[in-house]
Amino acid sequence: MVETLARQRCCMSAQEICDASAKRGGRVGIASVYRALELLEGEGLVQRVEVGQGGARYEPVVPGGEHHHHAVCERCGRLTPFEDPALERAIHRLGSRLGHEIRAHDVLIKGECGRCMRARG
Repeated sequence: MVETLARQRCCMSAQEICDASAKRGGRVGIASVYRALELLEGEGLVQRVEVGQGGARYEPVVPGGEHHHHAVCERCGRLTPFEDPALERAIHRLGSRLGHEIRAHDVLIKGECGRCMRARG
């Protein structure tokens, strides 16, 4: 299960992790996946991303590694990772203005993806 999560570039749901582990020959139940994710999150090795409607996805935390944010489609649930250096600079400027040392932050943009907008006409 940990190997499955570590191979991902972005978020996966607990069910997706469970299914991917099973495809690799692993025998792990969904309850075990949730327990393991809770432990990994507590150790700072996994980040939980709340995507709305009670859903959460998980991704590995790479110290000093890649940092990205997410946009989620409220219609289909599609999650799109993105990086934006200007946004990063603005967040750190805001921290300075507020007198805070920014150690971590998350940005989740919610809306409707292009595919859903095109399908809607």
